[in-house]
Amino acid sequence: MQVFVTGTDTDIGKTVVTAGLAAVMQSLGYKAGVYKPIQSGAEEKNGFLISPDLSYVKKLDFYVETLCTYLLKPPTAPRIAAEIDGVSINLNAINREYQSIKQTCEVVFVEGAGGLMVPVTKESLMIDIAKMLDIPLLVVARPDLGTINHTLLTINQAKQAGLDIAGVIINRYPSGTTDIAIKTAPRLIEEYSDSSILGIIPDIPNFENIKPGALINILINSVDIEKIFRIKIPKLNLSL
Repeated sequence: MQVFVTGTDTDIGKTVVTAGLAAVMQSLGYKAGVYKPIQSGAEEKNGFLISPDLSYVKKLDFYVETLCTYLLKPPTAPRIAAEIDGVSINLNAINREYQSIKQTCEVVFVEGAGGLMVPVTKESLMIDIAKMLDIPLLVVARPDLGTINHTLLTINQAKQAGLDIAGVIINRYPSGTTDIAIKTAPRLIEEYSDSSILGIIPDIPNFENIKPGALINILINSVDIEKIFRIKIPKLNLSL
């Protein structure tokens, strides 16, 4: 079971969703892995570059397997970050490493960088990596005004590329909102895209320090895990 996690924009909460879902699947007895093909904005620690996104995954569940192919320091589009760092990004290398983690994990989350149209090389965009890996796409969207446009554009681009769209998760949904734009967005996204809203995750203050069990419970109660992976999970397993 594999899924490619993309966002409708940058800083949309892809990493929290990815890490949280990986922790959920690990808690349900599946060996989970998170593959980050390209990490822009890599951080230096003890003389080595690390992925802050994968560090967050490990913080939630140390036993989730993680892998990153390209660690780039500049916090910008992968193509520009690679040019600055003098690195040549090779999509074949990304495919090889994906196949490697796929062999050792029952569930693999591939987390993209930014959205589908982010430049990766002179000849390729992030959507080309999603096409190459040929796995269902999970779109993470924001809840507020403008999200309908951004989400529909992402879905339409994915459809044109022939991608299999698992569905959409709306992240950081404000509790008790009376904003009509926010309240109607999920219904309109489904209506105009023919894609399902598979989860509405509430806004989590200070999510960086949330306890793993708390985040797992939030996601189990907010996201349709069975529809994302197209599997049947015994109800007994959902008791944490």
